[in-house]
Amino acid sequence: MASSDPTKRPRPGPWPPAPDSGAMPPSSWAKRTGFRPKFSGETTASDSGQIAPAPKPKEPDSQVDLESGRSGAPLAANGEADREKAQVSSDKEQSLKKRRASDGGPTPKGSAHGPNGQAPTDPSTQPRVRLVRNEDVVDVLPQTIDDDGFVGRHSHMKYELRDTPGLVPIGLYGFQHYISILGSLILVPLVIVPAMGGTYEDTSNVVSTVLFLSGITTLLHTFFGTRLPLIQGPSFVYLAPALAIINSPEFQGLNGNNFKHIMKELQGAIIIGSAFQAILGYSGLMSIFVRLINPVVVAPTIAAVGLSFYTYGFTQVGSCLEIGAVQILLVIVFSLYLRKISVLGHRVFLIYAVPLGLAITWAAAFLLTEAGAYSYKGCDTNVPTSNIISEHCRKHVSQMKHCRVDTSHALKNSPWFRFPYPLQWGTPIFQFKMAFVMCVVSVISSVDSVGSYHASSLLVASRPPTPGVLSRGIGLEGLSSVLAGLWGTGTGSTTLTENVHTIAVTKMGSRRAIEIGACVLIILSLVGKVGGFIASIPQVMVAALLCFMWAMLAALGLSNLRYSEAGSSRNIIIVGLSLFFSLSVPAYFQQYGISPNSNLSVPSYFQPYIVASHGPFQTKYEGVNYVMNTLLSFHMVIAFLVAVILDNTVPGSKQERGVYVWSERQAARREPAVAKDYELPFRVGKVFRWVKWVGL
Repeated sequence: MASSDPTKRPRPGPWPPAPDSGAMPPSSWAKRTGFRPKFSGETTASDSGQIAPAPKPKEPDSQVDLESGRSGAPLAANGEADREKAQVSSDKEQSLKKRRASDGGPTPKGSAHGPNGQAPTDPSTQPRVRLVRNEDVVDVLPQTIDDDGFVGRHSHMKYELRDTPGLVPIGLYGFQHYISILGSLILVPLVIVPAMGGTYEDTSNVVSTVLFLSGITTLLHTFFGTRLPLIQGPSFVYLAPALAIINSPEFQGLNGNNFKHIMKELQGAIIIGSAFQAILGYSGLMSIFVRLINPVVVAPTIAAVGLSFYTYGFTQVGSCLEIGAVQILLVIVFSLYLRKISVLGHRVFLIYAVPLGLAITWAAAFLLTEAGAYSYKGCDTNVPTSNIISEHCRKHVSQMKHCRVDTSHALKNSPWFRFPYPLQWGTPIFQFKMAFVMCVVSVISSVDSVGSYHASSLLVASRPPTPGVLSRGIGLEGLSSVLAGLWGTGTGSTTLTENVHTIAVTKMGSRRAIEIGACVLIILSLVGKVGGFIASIPQVMVAALLCFMWAMLAALGLSNLRYSEAGSSRNIIIVGLSLFFSLSVPAYFQQYGISPNSNLSVPSYFQPYIVASHGPFQTKYEGVNYVMNTLLSFHMVIAFLVAVILDNTVPGSKQERGVYVWSERQAARREPAVAKDYELPFRVGKVFRWVKWVGL
């Protein structure tokens, strides 16, 4: 019979109750490692963003004080509270009070949301969790439960959204943020300009324009968009459609300057597609459409963007294997094996893996070039391959062109000062079929941004944004892409997916740091030599960087599954089908890329993008054929269609699906911290307060 002594009766634990792991034998592997199974036998990441029962403290006598509504300190053997843990709790309460005071007052408990927007939990039933900070863990996103029962801001961040530590440190951190994400900013123009037939000078000018627009649009986004510290730039989402338009059959027989003509066609398509995205955001339709977008949809869609360029990556690296392979290995060593090494408190190798790998490889290739390793007597890289008579030169001409670093004259021919201006390539040309393709791509870009908004807000902000703030951000991205189309960057402007990884690694979430970094980027873009220097990066090194960047993009896309039950059979099947068909269906369409009677001399890695005019979809309407054959050959479009249909038709609980539930408008407006995070500056929010669908 159970003891009737109330002092010995066990008190109730947290609600909902944690799964019982006591059935496992003490000597089992699970007992030794601390593994705890879920209710359904499925596992999720520790930072999945779901509200789950807090882990039980290791002390066997820890209890929850239900009467006081707070978590009681665990009792020692003599019945007295552990002084050390009480001190930790006291320090945490003081820190929380200071934070609330800076936000303008206490946070209402009734409006608290979990990290993924889940329903609020009664704070009186949540035990206090003592956070153990482990500085060695730099690539996980820990969650901490505060006194109000919701997952609060991440204590491992050095600076959060509204922190301003000072001009010098914030300037250094802002510059660091842009350097760490440099690959995403410069690699897209380094691919598309040569594909359009542009010269090194054209590449230099486009790179300068991209840097200029990235600074401008980032400032616009931090002031009038979601106001999250997210860098805007040329996304890889726009790369596939740009290559499809560039390789359209009507451009293959052009004489003269192909670059300017194709660029004007791209500008027209980008402007119309971006205007559609702006309407989608500012009309409030995005706040309705976002109900269909969840982690199970975002994950395979973004992963498919990275996986779709496998035909380009190592194909180009193989043209000079001793340079390209070494660069890939260096980036892998820096980002993985040396990631925990700190220099002056900074994870230098992890943060700067890409620029460090590029610099070392470029220096080694320069030394080999100067030493004559790629010089052959009587051979000239400027002579076309078809005109080379010597068999000796024919054998080595490819190695000379791809391994030497002195074949580009972009740096020498670039001016010291150049101001990018609108319509610098001429008046845009508008075609319905290309514009419609870009409209669909702008939707995919919006899906990418939704995932970035949610993940970054969990890192740096007090709550996820409201649907109105999200719509405002998508609308501003549309306007930013219109500017990109007018200036002629060749791609639209959107939130770079790599932002979330960079914020988590650098632990810098300050909005001011991103704004100062954007100003520095604008100044650098006016120095023509900067664009010339970037344009002179050898193509084999660009391809090597892209191998790493696209692999990172695929992994970052799949990392969105941490907000759902990643081990659920439902989610596994949906993601698996989405990824498989995103590779298989485009492969079916891309096999029609070159017609049997065609004499087009197109590199093998661009052949998948020449499906537009003679794909399997054939009707009497040429424009419809172009749109359908082009869209169905895009991996990201197929992944999105399969995922969004299955995720919204196959039954599943909200927790299993990881449904994004954004902050409610009325609740957010009652919380001073949320208002300061997302409210528009300069009293603009009060002027447009009547526009409820694009604000708090």
